[in-house]
Amino acid sequence: MTASEPEISAMHRAIALSAFGLGHTSPNPPVGCVILDPTGRVVGEGYHQRKGEPHAEVHALTAAGQRARGGTAVVTLEPCNHHGRTPPCRQALIDAGIARTVIALIDPTSREEGGAARLRAAGIDVEVGVLADTARLVLGPWLDSLRTRRPHVTWLYRSDSDGRIAVATASQVAALATGVDVVVHADGRVVEAQPNSHDTDTFSIPEPQPGTDPADRLARLHDAGTRTILLVADPDSAASFLHRGLVDRVVVQLHPQSPSHRPPSDGLLSLVPRGFAIDRVTRDGRNVRVGAYRQDLPRP
Repeated sequence: MTASEPEISAMHRAIALSAFGLGHTSPNPPVGCVILDPTGRVVGEGYHQRKGEPHAEVHALTAAGQRARGGTAVVTLEPCNHHGRTPPCRQALIDAGIARTVIALIDPTSREEGGAARLRAAGIDVEVGVLADTARLVLGPWLDSLRTRRPHVTWLYRSDSDGRIAVATASQVAALATGVDVVVHADGRVVEAQPNSHDTDTFSIPEPQPGTDPADRLARLHDAGTRTILLVADPDSAASFLHRGLVDRVVVQLHPQSPSHRPPSDGLLSLVPRGFAIDRVTRDGRNVRVGAYRQDLPRP
C-alpha cells in the first residue's frame, strides 16, 4: 500500500512542524507528527519541543483525543521504542487505537527491533519512506551528527562589496542562530544559540580549553549534547575547521552592489570554498544569501 494524497499532505505538514524544534531538542532529533481520523481529516498535530518533554506523537495524540482511534499517525521519524525520560511513542500510538502509521525515516538509534516492527506486531499497518528526502531537510544535520560523532557545522560569513570574505554581522548571525544549538565565534567563545532553550540535564557547553584541536572541541560539544553549530569566523579562523573537513555547510551573505561596481583588482574571488556546491540562493532583505554543501557528504 502506498501513501494516500491526504497522507502525503500530512507528511508535508509534519516536516514543516518538525522545524520548530530546531535549536531546542538536541541531543534528541526534531520530529513532527500529524494525526488523521479514519476519513483522512487532520484531527491533531504536534512536534517535539525539547528533550525530556513529550515527543511529537504524544502532542499530536493529545490534540486528537478519541478522534485518533482507527486513524493514521503521520510522523517524520520512526516512533521510539524504549522507556527513557518519556514512555515509548509506539506504545502511545497502540494505546490510542491508531490503525496505520506513515513514517518518513527510520530512526538509526532504535532499540531492539525498532518502533516500526513493534507497531506491525501490534497489528498496525506501517508505511516507511514517505517523503524521506524531504524529511532530511530538517533531520539531515542530526543524522549527520550521528554518523560523524560530532556536531554538524555551518560556517556563516559575508562577502563585502569588494568581493572579499569577512565575518558576518550580528544581525546576520541572529537570523540563522535560531535554528542551531550553539554559536562558535572566532575568538573561541562558545554560546548557546538561544539562551536556556535546551534541557540542562542532557545539554551543556563545556569550558573551552586553550589550544584544543578543532576535532576535539567538536567531540566534546557532541558528548555534551550539541548536534548543530554555527561557526562565525573569518577565513583564517575557519581554516582549521575547513582544512580538517569539519565544515559541512557554508552560508554566505552577499553585499549589494552598485550598477557601476568594478570587481577587485586581483580578479575573481571564490564565493564558496573548493569542494562545496551551491544548492540555494535567496534574497534576504537587501542582501543575497547563498548556501552550499560539502560535495563529499551524503545527499538526500
